[in-house]
Amino acid sequence: PVPQGFHGQLRPYQVRGFSWLAFLRRWGMGACLADDMGLGKTPETLALLLREKEQGANNKPTLVICPTSVVGNWQREAARFAPALRVMVHHGAERASGEDLVAQAQAHDLVISSYGLARRDEKHLSGIPWAGVILDEAQNIKNPQAKQTQAIRKLPAEYRFCLTGTPVENRLSELWSIMQFLNPGYLCSQKGFREQFALPIERYQDKEATEQLKG
Repeated sequence: PVPQGFHGQLRPYQVRGFSWLAFLRRWGMGACLADDMGLGKTPETLALLLREKEQGANNKPTLVICPTSVVGNWQREAARFAPALRVMVHHGAERASGEDLVAQAQAHDLVISSYGLARRDEKHLSGIPWAGVILDEAQNIKNPQAKQTQAIRKLPAEYRFCLTGTPVENRLSELWSIMQFLNPGYLCSQKGFREQFALPIERYQDKEATEQLKG
């Protein structure tokens, strides 16, 4: 059920999405919520965070990493839908670092930051034991070799979620990169994925490989 402290009403498909996130969270699996843009992935995610808080499931903060342009939107949506959540924005020239950042983060339920700072402040952010790391517009880690992607993968977390309406923009390797963050090794190694799925599907339209990947 939707947590009591949630302000507003989730649509039926959002309730299913929220319940699906809660199910995978319970069993320790990373989830990619790929509803189309504008369908309300943020409220679904906030409902899950509120459920965690109401159930006392975790006393650690959750980190949301998103494009700089939507940091403020996350802050507003949290205040609107889940006002009980203690929210901190890690951004700007005056942002905390070192032990101050650890102390401030641990005094909040949700910390919101950006992709650029995830790489720049890797040393500080990786020193915090996060309950979860959630990537909004997760196509930003589609390049597995990028320093930004590698920095985000190092963040310690009990669970990991990705939100994106476009998990694959150009090539299947982007899907591998997202899944490698969520559930490392689930789609085998990058080389193995390329040989077993990417090349057969992209070059030869291999139906068997396509069905296997879908399954």
